[in-house]
Amino acid sequence: MENSRFLACLASDFDRLRAVVSADRTAAVPTCPGWTNADLARHVGQVYLHKTLGMRLGGEPDEWPPKDSADEEPLALLDRTYADLRAEFAARRPEDPTGTWYGPDQTVGFWARRMAQETVVHRIDAELAAGQPVAPVPADLAVDGIDELLKVFVAYSVAEWSDYFTDILAGSPGRTYTVRTDGAAWRVRTGPGLFTVEDGEGDEAADVTVSGPPTAVLRRLWNRESTGEPSGVTVEGAPEAVEELRRCIVTATQ
Repeated sequence: MENSRFLACLASDFDRLRAVVSADRTAAVPTCPGWTNADLARHVGQVYLHKTLGMRLGGEPDEWPPKDSADEEPLALLDRTYADLRAEFAARRPEDPTGTWYGPDQTVGFWARRMAQETVVHRIDAELAAGQPVAPVPADLAVDGIDELLKVFVAYSVAEWSDYFTDILAGSPGRTYTVRTDGAAWRVRTGPGLFTVEDGEGDEAADVTVSGPPTAVLRRLWNRESTGEPSGVTVEGAPEAVEELRRCIVTATQ
């Protein structure tokens, strides 16, 4: 996806997130236990602020979170920090250097992608909390979100911080997973200290196959499905193998 497309998706999902939170600030967020929609708005606002300050300062802010952000009304904070984030993106090129936690990509473009994906997931959180229909995720954004989750979050985390995954992968017999959606597929391999991702399904039969429409697969992998509703995702494979993948994702994204 082009940088301009990420920014367009960010704008659309921000508008939807803000509208849903504004309509029902006290709704409990089932996918973020203990949070209300107001807490969700504060969290997203602080995420926007953290990335904006990181780009401006060239590193981590000295004080986090800033006291004024903790005291500010959540929707006012969300509006202010979103405006600042967009201004920061507008002032920079996607290829400009900036610090990120993902070693292979130290550019502003990384944060444009990450904030688009962060916002769509939390927009879904707000909709689930308010009991509103979950608006469709554009197919290109959903496919990119699956790709980011598997490669940037999980594969990179296992490679860089393997100790966090020891309890999950140390006893793994070595498994293969196919994640498939419209027009895209990924082959995941696991084992002791191992989580690799390649594009495509591969030639061998997988131990587990996860397939469905892009939005449904994205929501399944991010644990953002609606309780009691058909997910649209088909999962085939042994429960213990499915659980291994789930635990890797949860650990990498918590």
